[in-house]
Amino acid sequence: MRTDAAAAPLRVLWIGRYIPYPMDAGAKVYSGKLAESLAEAGASVRFLGFGNVDPVPPTSRVQWLAVPNERRNQVVSLISRLPIAAAVDATGAYKLLLDAQLREAWDAIVLDGYGSGWALRRCHAYRAARGNRPVLVHVSHNHEEQAWRSMASQARGALLKRLVLWQNYRKVGALERRIVRTVDLLTTITDEDSAALGGMLPQSRRLTLTPGHEGWVATTRTITAATPRRVIIVGSFRWVLKQENLTRFVEIADPLFKQNNIELDVVGDVPDELLATLKSRCTATCFHGFVDDIADFFKRARIAVVPELIGGGFKLKFLDYIFARVPTATLALAATGIPAELQREMLVSQDLPGLIADIVANIDRIDVLNRMQERAFAHGQALFRWVERGELLLQAIANIRYAEQPRSGHARPAPRALGVPIS
Repeated sequence: MRTDAAAAPLRVLWIGRYIPYPMDAGAKVYSGKLAESLAEAGASVRFLGFGNVDPVPPTSRVQWLAVPNERRNQVVSLISRLPIAAAVDATGAYKLLLDAQLREAWDAIVLDGYGSGWALRRCHAYRAARGNRPVLVHVSHNHEEQAWRSMASQARGALLKRLVLWQNYRKVGALERRIVRTVDLLTTITDEDSAALGGMLPQSRRLTLTPGHEGWVATTRTITAATPRRVIIVGSFRWVLKQENLTRFVEIADPLFKQNNIELDVVGDVPDELLATLKSRCTATCFHGFVDDIADFFKRARIAVVPELIGGGFKLKFLDYIFARVPTATLALAATGIPAELQREMLVSQDLPGLIADIVANIDRIDVLNRMQERAFAHGQALFRWVERGELLLQAIANIRYAEQPRSGHARPAPRALGVPIS
């Protein structure tokens, strides 16, 4: 739905970390699709980020602006007050590009993820200089302080590595709290993150936006005895937390899968050094790297797995599995944000040994697996629609924007109500 014709579209400047195309990681999918759904709902959205705009489809309603040049080296974060993600993004080129955008009039500014927090002071200065105060929004992908604390406390390996993780955890927490404390609207992917991150905020200033799904959909599927006894895990494993989770799962699962004649497909980009290490240890696991078309891998899998022990937040790979009609096995900790009725159609375990034992015990239960995938698919169709997320975000921004305008003296017609609740 769109704003009233009598009112100009809300102009939104979106400060991102990267141009999300190609959408080869969950964070990119969430950022890109949320921005596009906001544009579809009627906002005029300009999105900034590192990368290349060439892969962006011509049908996109968002205006994409790529930051010139590359990010800074991670070494700069060691001497910066900013955490790694923000320190590497805070390049001179990005600052110049943002300063140029802030010469224009904006109704709202989005800080996408805590890594965009380097721009917080510039945004506050911009708002202070304008009588018609724009709404400042933080789109959170996770409770990052919690995730980094978990990573630092469970880290293995060299002392220097563990010290760097603890240092980054403290920086992440300080920046994340500062962002949440000073924005007008906090969006989170789960209700749990909303309570943990924004519990001090009134309900009118926080909004849960679970993701939608626009990827591949298997309209029909039946698992049979002829379906290979294969398990699949999909993801982008460039982030240190993802690497640690993958390593811990494979270390336990590979020998047990080998013993039970089960094969594991790992589909997604794994750094060369980690890939070489895992390959040298594994006999039942196949590493396929990034693939353009994942449908064939889903079709030959009996079970998909989400084994994240470290790091919270909603895992978008759940949606890939659900809509591919692959029964899913996961950890209770990793299922944050998944509705209870959907979790009942999954194999949910408390720890990795239990998760792997559940997979082994159920790999040949064809009737159970088909019932799981059919019911999960039906729930998913009703629960995960991007168009509704854009409408909710637009309405929340408009509510804050127009509530403040009588005091600023720049009132204009409010947008038509979108007919969706704000919670």
